[in-house]
Amino acid sequence: MRHRKAGRKLGRTSEHRKAMLRNMVTSLFEHERIVTTVPKAKEARRVADKMITLAKRGDLHARRQAAAYIQSREVVAKLFDVIRTQYGERQGGYTRIIHTGTRLGDAAPMAILELVAYEEAAAAAVQE
Repeated sequence: MRHRKAGRKLGRTSEHRKAMLRNMVTSLFEHERIVTTVPKAKEARRVADKMITLAKRGDLHARRQAAAYIQSREVVAKLFDVIRTQYGERQGGYTRIIHTGTRLGDAAPMAILELVAYEEAAAAAVQE
């Protein structure tokens, strides 16, 4: 029985799953928006919200914990400098999943995983 076993296996080995989620979270913070399948987006959202919570803490230990998971120093710096200020007053729900339909090849349900402040950042970039 799978009682009290959280998380999806996503049809991968544990090493592959961990590497894939690390790549997805790194890409999410780098680009602030990624396109993926719905189950992958739901799993990546769990990790991304925890990383933003670490950034909001802001101490050295939290930075090292985030750096141990996120694969790019530049992305860790962006998380702790830029993204941290965007969500300083927010008490959770930092990401949004937008369902976009099914993929043509295998009919997998697709979604866009984005940070909640993505539209604000995109509008500010257009104005500059």
